[in-house]
Amino acid sequence: MSVSLLTWSLLAAQVMLGLAFICAFYRVIKGPRAQDRVVGLDTLYVNGMLLLLTYGIRSGTNIYFEGALVIALLGFVSTAALAKFLMRGEVIE
Repeated sequence: MSVSLLTWSLLAAQVMLGLAFICAFYRVIKGPRAQDRVVGLDTLYVNGMLLLLTYGIRSGTNIYFEGALVIALLGFVSTAALAKFLMRGEVIE
């Protein structure tokens, strides 16, 4: 695989992920219900994680992969906590 093909593919992926990030941010701002906003936040953290991964591949450093792992773990926990809060009105029983 040529280096230029990989570079252009990563650039295209980052542009598309950036557009998806903007669409998810719009859903968080304009969501008609709280559930739509939670789904938008879930999409935001996934897009942010993937943007960090693609940037880590482009730069060749490992620190971005660790940051993406932290975002994935915190995003999962926060989505579960928000869903529980919306269902029952409290997070800790």
